[in-house]
Amino acid sequence: MDATTIVLLLGAIVAISLAIIVISQMREKARIERVRKMTTQEDLYNRANRLISEIPGQYLTPDLKLLLLKRMEDACQELVMLKTDQPVNKWLEAVKQTKKQVLENTDDRPPVKIDSPEKATYIKDLLQNLFKMIETMHKAGRIDTATAKKNLKHVLFLVHKTHADLHVFQARDYIRQNQIRKAVHAYHLASTELGKSKDNPLAMKAVKSFRTRIKELEASIVEGNTDAEGHAKLDREWDNFLQDDDSWKKKADYDS
Repeated sequence: MDATTIVLLLGAIVAISLAIIVISQMREKARIERVRKMTTQEDLYNRANRLISEIPGQYLTPDLKLLLLKRMEDACQELVMLKTDQPVNKWLEAVKQTKKQVLENTDDRPPVKIDSPEKATYIKDLLQNLFKMIETMHKAGRIDTATAKKNLKHVLFLVHKTHADLHVFQARDYIRQNQIRKAVHAYHLASTELGKSKDNPLAMKAVKSFRTRIKELEASIVEGNTDAEGHAKLDREWDNFLQDDDSWKKKADYDS
């Protein structure tokens, strides 16, 4: 075998070796990218599932539930195409059943009593994650501008409502302890919090009711009428008053 043949043979071996290395690297890169995409979609599914499971029932409107379910369904469809080992078909079936319940108005989720700053902060964090999710879905073209704008505005209102709910709970607790002036202050804080959502009719309706409640409490101080049972009755009327609005399907049972 002459020198030229040897050189050509060695060159061919080197070229084949390089090709094998390149192909292996491309396959590994593709595998890593596939794993990355699967991890991303699994994370998106789990985040949406957590939000729909942990956000208090009184905050989840049918529209918000359907958005979360759409996010979960989109993630599942992506995972099917990526051929994941996760039980995606089971997830999709659960999403389908929940969606059916939401459309039939049979998806009942329990309200949560906002009775501590820690709980209010936790729920606020959930709502902020929901806000970011809706923004991401809009940017990705998953939902239109009108739908995104409507729901983002409502989520902002819910953030304010979370703090207002805490102040209302505290006010009622003060009333039970016959600390009416502290209750008045708590209602003022609730009114200020919801006043941040000036473009939300329900928020303004609530602010008006809070102001009426404050006047009633101030009058009770002057008259010396601090009957806890009477105040509880007015609080129940306030809860029912909120339910008159179709955008708030459930109330938090603060008196339970």
